[in-house]
Amino acid sequence: MISPKDFYKHLVKEKINFFTGVPDSLLKDLCFYISDNAKSNHIIAANEGNALALSIGHHLATSKIPMIYLQNSGLGNLINPLLSLADNDVYGIPLLMAIGWRGKPGIKDEPQHKKQGRVMLQMLCSMEIPYKVIYKSDNVEKVKYKVSAIIKNINKNNSPCAIVIEKGLFEPYSLQLSSRKTYKLNREKAMHVVLQNINTKNIIVSTTGYTSRELYEFRQKNKRSYNSDFLTVGGMGHANQIAAGIAMHERKPTFCFDGDGSILMHMGSLAINASLKLKNFKHVVFNNGSHESVGGQPTVGHNIKLSKIAKNCGYGLTLVATTKQQIISSMQKINKFKGSSFLEIMISNGTKENLTRPDATPKQNKEALMSFLKK
Repeated sequence: MISPKDFYKHLVKEKINFFTGVPDSLLKDLCFYISDNAKSNHIIAANEGNALALSIGHHLATSKIPMIYLQNSGLGNLINPLLSLADNDVYGIPLLMAIGWRGKPGIKDEPQHKKQGRVMLQMLCSMEIPYKVIYKSDNVEKVKYKVSAIIKNINKNNSPCAIVIEKGLFEPYSLQLSSRKTYKLNREKAMHVVLQNINTKNIIVSTTGYTSRELYEFRQKNKRSYNSDFLTVGGMGHANQIAAGIAMHERKPTFCFDGDGSILMHMGSLAINASLKLKNFKHVVFNNGSHESVGGQPTVGHNIKLSKIAKNCGYGLTLVATTKQQIISSMQKINKFKGSSFLEIMISNGTKENLTRPDATPKQNKEALMSFLKK
């Protein structure tokens, strides 16, 4: 193990002082330390491709090597800009990728990480990206040696390289600075109010992370079927387009339970959803201004008005709620409205420990929903 402080200081010693990426639970302690100490030289990006583009701009302006952090599920978002821009066959951008190894073979993880974890090293090899794996058992000197070796490779070949980081490498570190606003409700409480105002025959597509798990737990506690729910366990940012795809073929009201981090990752989906002019599409966004399920690192969600963006994209009805009564009133309007609707619920962080995980596999969830839709 190594302290985030020692790891960060070694990067700075190696002349890396610009950091950007999308938070990962395996790297959260390092991300927290970077947030507290890199200040304006740290940007939490909307998605991994954006992080790479920011890094290219940083290098062009400073000639320095930037670092991008991500979990391996975000590697897919990097592939196009990595190969079509940063690769040595194109612009030759020297940069360091720090990748959290979710789903490492032999280690239990969420279903969406199994394939990613199994094929990640092969993917890096196929893309001809040099890398070194840093294990949790590596001592401080060995970690520093591997980091220095890969940075030497970056400088030598003027191209991207990666360090792949095993779970448990970093000692705990708590974020000292936070810019999030506080609200009366957290996601669980707000979701319960929403669910109490949705017909059980309606369809719900929930985004990845705690949102799907809280929806599932609500169904379990209230002894209700979740056959009408699609619990999106991966593909952050895509749940609302899955919901729109269903709504195109269904008469039933189709809800998407979304998050601010997911919306920001692929915000263009709002314009496409609105352009479809669907009468039954209901988009509910729980905006806690953070990537809560991977550590609570901030997004810009509390600093912008997602509902206004949705309105300008063409949603027929856009609303904002911060209290239980406002949610109830908004849901009454949404349920009556014939057209695409968008409800932004402003909430604070706060998720219970030992949150229930679905007992069915993703394939079983898919099959149950498809059977429900055929009725």
